[in-house]
This record gives sequence, structure tokens and C-alpha cells, in this order.
Amino acid sequence: MIILDTDIISILDTQSGEAYEKLARRLGDPRVDRVAVTIVSVEEQMRGWLSYIAASRTTARQIEGYSRLNRMIRWYQQQEILDFDPSAGGVYDRLRRARVRIGGMDLKIAVIAFDREALLVSRNLRDFRRVPNLRVEDWTQ
Repeated sequence: MIILDTDIISILDTQSGEAYEKLARRLGDPRVDRVAVTIVSVEEQMRGWLSYIAASRTTARQIEGYSRLNRMIRWYQQQEILDFDPSAGGVYDRLRRARVRIGGMDLKIAVIAFDREALLVSRNLRDFRRVPNLRVEDWTQ
């Protein structure tokens, strides 16, 4: 199983650029059979668009924000979304006690991938490599 990090999902959303082309090529490989995202990425993007809408001073920016939020929701409806469940929560608590130096949201994504023995695809290798035994690759390089 492949799990996409939030930054990778954002690249897919742009649908342009060199990073997108490399990522799309790798995801299009017939050997890639199962791709999923996490509920944590849904939360991160939802919070981002809601914040954008709340900070919008013009109707045009609000319309743009709602349009992007709607597009995001429709995209996620087509994805397999993995929960932050009790099993991942246990790994999360253990790594927090071990003082693994990584942000809380990234750590939640990491433990979901680790718990499911999945490969996490992210550009944030520096932080995710701090998580012991997590398989992580950057498919945009």
C-alpha cells in the first residue's frame, strides 16, 4: 500500500509542473495497486481552506475558497481514507513518549503508514526519517 502525505496531495491538486509529472508517472505505474490517504490529511486541508475562507476580505476570494474546498471534498470522496485508529494511536503515544522530534500531524500520518506497513510518499523526508522503521520516499525527485 502507498499512502500519500498532504504535501503530495497538494502537488496532485496543481496538476502541473515537473514535480507533478514525476509523481503522476510513478503513480501510473501498473505495479502501484493500492493508493490511500489519511484522515489527518483531510483535516489539514480542510482547516487550510476554512482558514482561507474566514480570512477572505472580498466576495471573490470567498467564492474561490468555497470552490477549492468543494473540489477538495469531491477528490477525497474518490479516495481510500485511512483512519487514525486505536492501533495507530498506540504507536503515536509510544513515539511521543520516546520524544521523536516531528510535528504532531506528521507523526499521526507516519504512524498510520507504519501501522499498516505502507510506504509513505512525501517530500518531507527530513522529518519523516526521524520515525524509526518508517518507509518513506519522495516520488517528485
